[in-house]
Amino acid sequence: MSTPELAALERRWSERLAKLTAQVTDLRPLQVEGVLSRMVGMTLEAMGCEAAVGSRCQVSTADGRGLEAEVVGFSGERLFLMPTGELRGVMPGARVLPSSSVSEVLVGPGLLGRVLDGTGRPLDGLGPLNVHEHQSLMGTPLNPLKRWAIREPLDVGIRTINSLLTIGRGQRVGLFAGSGVGKSVLLGMMTRFTEADVIVVGLIGERGREVQEFVANTLGPDGLKRSVVVATPADNPPLMRLHGAWTAHAIAEYFRDRGLKVLLLLDSLTRFAQAQREIALAIGEPPATKGYPPSVFARLPQLVERSGNSDKGAGSITAFYTVLTEGDDQNDPIADSARAILDGHIVLSRSMAEAGVYPAIDVEASISRAMHMIVDKTQMDLAMRFRQVYGTYTQNRDLISVGAYRRGGDPRIDQAIDLWPRLQDFLRQDMYQPVGYVEANQTLQGLVSGAVR
Repeated sequence: MSTPELAALERRWSERLAKLTAQVTDLRPLQVEGVLSRMVGMTLEAMGCEAAVGSRCQVSTADGRGLEAEVVGFSGERLFLMPTGELRGVMPGARVLPSSSVSEVLVGPGLLGRVLDGTGRPLDGLGPLNVHEHQSLMGTPLNPLKRWAIREPLDVGIRTINSLLTIGRGQRVGLFAGSGVGKSVLLGMMTRFTEADVIVVGLIGERGREVQEFVANTLGPDGLKRSVVVATPADNPPLMRLHGAWTAHAIAEYFRDRGLKVLLLLDSLTRFAQAQREIALAIGEPPATKGYPPSVFARLPQLVERSGNSDKGAGSITAFYTVLTEGDDQNDPIADSARAILDGHIVLSRSMAEAGVYPAIDVEASISRAMHMIVDKTQMDLAMRFRQVYGTYTQNRDLISVGAYRRGGDPRIDQAIDLWPRLQDFLRQDMYQPVGYVEANQTLQGLVSGAVR
């Protein structure tokens, strides 16, 4: 055999050996199939397989369609799984096979104008999504020292908020409200009036009827063009309700990282906490505070901290989280925890709503913790003066109502009585009429410029 032939043969054997070496190096541990041993409520228990918390498993069903479930915990050799869909067809001894799928969501500009479920699949019947990029469902924590500071006011188009509770870009605010006090209407006003490039709405655990109403009536065709809606109604499994909130944040992070100004509305943070409570209690975590396990209070800041300003550009996520105060109880564990981790809170008052003052924002109980950093001293003084006059009247409302106060007894009360109708008119706003930031502050100045301190 000639020298060139030997060289060619040696080269072929070297290439074959390299391929075999690569194949051996790339071998992965075989996925071990398990069986379904128990089902309690919405929780499945699997034996005989190994999978990490947060990974997915495929569970066989009687009808052959299969069911996807996520690992939410383990105890000894048992895995606790929570389904992402209906449990119909699940049977004892069903095959459980760990999946290689990762927790990601498809993202891209093609999401604008679409309505999605908790997994990122379309609900609107408008065909497949034209998106090809992937975003981590759980997000990547940002270095708090590298985030851009909140310095720029955000015009939300609502007079009371723009002037008395000024919100900054990148701020995270709680909207505390009971049922029937105008929460949905206020959210709708924000979606129509706020200066934002993209609006991401997460409807978590709400009634299915409200999803259609919010998309058709509150957003409308014009609002939907610059919005992405993620809806996981109350009839979804608790894991899907969690995924709905995470998906909304992942989509908002995608647009923020591209330098856009994002408005994120999550309705509601309470339903998110209740979904985590259902999962935690189902896998045996003991309750700690009024039925809420400790993991609930760990999940809340993990979710909220994903919003805010970017650490590498001008992008921002200004977030409004609604918090349901059952029975108007402001000391509810979730409401109390939310106040501690958010940058301010806006409280809606039932008494104001019953008196016909909409939006029913309780100025005395609300606060924006970033306002002093984004407005000048003049506006701060005007807002403080409004609060003083408003508080003087409310503190003496009973005496004034029954005629026990005689005019001339206190100049501050006299002035509050004179200004009260104008203060009420200032707080009222038509739901279809925006009031810009500059206009709101000019009106405030004209209203209280003559009020004493």
